[in-house]
Amino acid sequence: MRRIAAARLRHCGLQEMTGDAMLIVSELLTNAVLHSGATEISLSVAVRDGFLHIAVRDGMPGCAAQKAEDDDAESGRGLALVDALAAGRGGTWGTTDAGATTWCRLSVPSERS
Repeated sequence: MRRIAAARLRHCGLQEMTGDAMLIVSELLTNAVLHSGATEISLSVAVRDGFLHIAVRDGMPGCAAQKAEDDDAESGRGLALVDALAAGRGGTWGTTDAGATTWCRLSVPSERS
């Protein structure tokens, strides 16, 4: 799925966003695989209204939420990372459909939007 998303970014001329987008895709997909119990997970990557929209749908209700982890924890920082990357790119993240979809949007550089 990461390769597909990277190809989509190249197709849209957004190679400079690949690093951040791939990290976000990885975190959202990993959360869906590890925590949803779903048998099907979908990824959507689209550019519209000046934003790169990334959405992972697992179809299972239950909202993703950031955890406050201690410094020694080996996991639990993924959504904090998504939040920081989105904020750094003028975007945000959240959930819809009672948590069945977790999404992120990143502002597209002005010369590309």
